[in-house]
Amino acid sequence: MSLPKKLEIDVLTLFPGMFDGPLGESLLEKARTKGLLKIRVVDLRDFAKGRHRKADDKIFGGGPGMLLQVEPIWRALKKLGAFGKAKDRPTVIYLSPQGERLDQGIVKELARAKRLILLCGHYEGIDERAMRWVDREISIGDYVLTGGEIPAMVLTDALARMVPGVVKERESVEKDSFFDGKLDCSHYSRPAEFKGMKVPPVLLSGNHKAIEEWRKSEALEKTAKKRPDLL
Repeated sequence: MSLPKKLEIDVLTLFPGMFDGPLGESLLEKARTKGLLKIRVVDLRDFAKGRHRKADDKIFGGGPGMLLQVEPIWRALKKLGAFGKAKDRPTVIYLSPQGERLDQGIVKELARAKRLILLCGHYEGIDERAMRWVDREISIGDYVLTGGEIPAMVLTDALARMVPGVVKERESVEKDSFFDGKLDCSHYSRPAEFKGMKVPPVLLSGNHKAIEEWRKSEALEKTAKKRPDLL
């Protein structure tokens, strides 16, 4: 699978401060420092009219909750180049509980893109007219959160792992659960025995071929037990 040497992500949100912690720690922070991952968190309120920078409003027809307005979304997407020439246009993703459920296959697809715009819904979502500018609508599960910010963090983290160089050992990524459609095998570390619980002897044998065969077999057994739907 051909992957870009770096990935650019623009996150469009009402609450940019929510991303300070996740983007400033661990692999995401290292990837940004190395220039492998470029993330810009964009405040949707910067594209709202009026001194109050209001980007949401009541729903036509009545009902509870507020809705992100179509005009600030349009202004933001235009500024971010979403309406440019096809070859230069970024992929616009709307994070929503109504979207297709995120899995490793979708992560692999999106990782091929050079640039993504992640639109974080909030309150009752976005004005339906803005959906015409969305390329994919993605959910992280059949439950409702307060907004699309946490799903955007989940997607960003999953995508970052796919960029060459973000994870030091590429083999670690390729042997993760779901990468090849199965769960990962069990892993052990020191001590070799703890309170009578021993590490499988084959892992201490030094026989790399036998270890690899054990890991493949154990991964299949674990998948059959925990996620038979994957087989």
